[in-house]
Amino acid sequence: MGPTLFDFWRWYVSNLLDNATRGVVAEFLVGTALDCVEGIVRTEWDAYDLRAIDGITVEVKSASHLRSWHQSEPTRVSFGVGPTFGWGARTNAYSTERRRQADVYVFCLLHHLEKSTVDPLNTDQWTFYVALTTRLDAVLGSQASIT
Repeated sequence: MGPTLFDFWRWYVSNLLDNATRGVVAEFLVGTALDCVEGIVRTEWDAYDLRAIDGITVEVKSASHLRSWHQSEPTRVSFGVGPTFGWGARTNAYSTERRRQADVYVFCLLHHLEKSTVDPLNTDQWTFYVALTTRLDAVLGSQASIT
């Protein structure tokens, strides 16, 4: 018998504090709260991260003060919010308009500061902020990030 799915998971995505993996964990937590991940396989590199049951598109941004590597102090957090030419997984084409691609942004901050007890699946260790894209557009214009 060859490698199993569990073997792959343990090797590739078991470190939930890793930057890329933590972002997917945040998407999963938000999608679970919105009830839009059950029975759906995640689409990689779509113009937005989630589509809620009511059709609202959601972009999930994740940040943490902790990293999976050694740190001498907590990291300053920043969220990328710049307008983009979104790529559509269903169309295999980029949009022709540079804009923020989702209707809503959810900023997920893993605020827990103790590496020995951090658990990215524990929603009590996160703070979630929600912003309408129209509000971000009005306040930020073409600004690429917020801290």
